[in-house]
Amino acid sequence: IYVAFLREAETIQPGGFPDAESIQAAIRKGASYEPAQLSRGLIAYGSIIALQSPEFVAGVRQFAADPVQRQQMIAQIVADPAYAATLPGADAAAGLITATIGKDAVAMRAIAEAVEADAYTVQERNDPRRRWAVTHVPNREVRLEGAKTLSAATMLPSGDESSRLFTAANTGQGLSVEASRKAPPYTPALTRSLAIAALAALGAAGDEARANTDALVVETNSEFCLNMSKLMLFQCLAASRPAYEDMFCLGRHVARDLATCTTQAVLTTSITVGDPEETSTPPAAVSPVSVTLTQTPAPSPTASLNTSPSSSR
Repeated sequence: IYVAFLREAETIQPGGFPDAESIQAAIRKGASYEPAQLSRGLIAYGSIIALQSPEFVAGVRQFAADPVQRQQMIAQIVADPAYAATLPGADAAAGLITATIGKDAVAMRAIAEAVEADAYTVQERNDPRRRWAVTHVPNREVRLEGAKTLSAATMLPSGDESSRLFTAANTGQGLSVEASRKAPPYTPALTRSLAIAALAALGAAGDEARANTDALVVETNSEFCLNMSKLMLFQCLAASRPAYEDMFCLGRHVARDLATCTTQAVLTTSITVGDPEETSTPPAAVSPVSVTLTQTPAPSPTASLNTSPSSSR
């Protein structure tokens, strides 16, 4: 599901829209996902990527020779998915996941930046598209309800894509991945991808173990990010009037939010603290610290909606 949707979303035109309808078509394309289903698909896809690591698969399977030890390991992973991150080769598998899904985020972010920039360009007096760009979008309520309907619809993967991923999961080959390593800590979503992959390597992720794998693909942080993105898209479309504002909604709350949510699903935020330094003078009194977050302003009435989904939590 994740792969099918992202490949379609990556075909969103990066600005240069010829007319207002092309913007609406892009919004329909980008809104066509159900947040929880896309989150589950991302984690499942991550597990297939992890199975492309021979080091991780071999590291897990070495414990499968003893039936008792195998069952103990399966039980441990089901009880505590983070256990999979401690297995040999986990850093190699995690590196493949972050690198592969990271490419999707980079692609969507590039589209977002181009679309958002074009939302300003199209308003310039020397831009021939300005006439329709500043005209109010007709049937605004209908297009908003349409986006909500698309957001609730169950997505279906293509037969070819399903076959390709099934083969990759069972053979450890077939996906275009680049070797990379990622040391802990890992995000909950990435940890669950590793857990499912480990179960698969142990032969415990088939239909008979569906209850375990179905539970592992559910991750609240990832779902929250995508749900908040949808909410802000709906609010943006409700507030938007002219076509150029719809263009901005597309760039910010479809393309950019998808990049943000996929990145946050697989990458942790690291904070580096320098070594302490001695001082001969008493420390100054601590005063309140004011932090200002600067964000790109949106065209007119959608200004209050320019936040990332994670910042609303």
